[in-house]
Amino acid sequence: MQPLLLLLAFLLSSGAEAEEIIGGHEARPHSCPYMALVQFLVEEAKHRCGGVLVRQDFVLTAAHCWGSSIKVTLGAHNIQKQERTQQVISVKKAIPHPDYNPKNLANDIMLLKGDSRGPLVCENVIQGIVSNGQNNRKPPRAFTKVSSFLPWIKETMKNL
Repeated sequence: MQPLLLLLAFLLSSGAEAEEIIGGHEARPHSCPYMALVQFLVEEAKHRCGGVLVRQDFVLTAAHCWGSSIKVTLGAHNIQKQERTQQVISVKKAIPHPDYNPKNLANDIMLLKGDSRGPLVCENVIQGIVSNGQNNRKPPRAFTKVSSFLPWIKETMKNL
């Protein structure tokens, strides 16, 4: 349960500070290699979201984390420091769910295709990603249930 809480705390909306832990605790350095930082631009302003590596060439995040110049950071424990294990990878393709609705955040899920350089794999089961986080240092209000989207995720990854 604790890894799930940490994962959910990390996967905050783009409005929250990605380096803050809300409702959880700091993980042992590099104990969660599937965690990803997603950085992107919206109207030249930098934004951040969390993500999770679901295959060596795909990161799962929220669809509202879309913008230009999307980059994924893997292998980081402290994003404030340059670590030897960090990989910063430009995203080749962002694939939001076809029924994503930005007005009510329905189907707020997206796959990013981080390339095949990363040897990291996710052996844990993903339960959810934040769909509607808060900026007031409280836990997120809503989550996208990943298992509901497994057919779409698998089909999309298979076709790319």
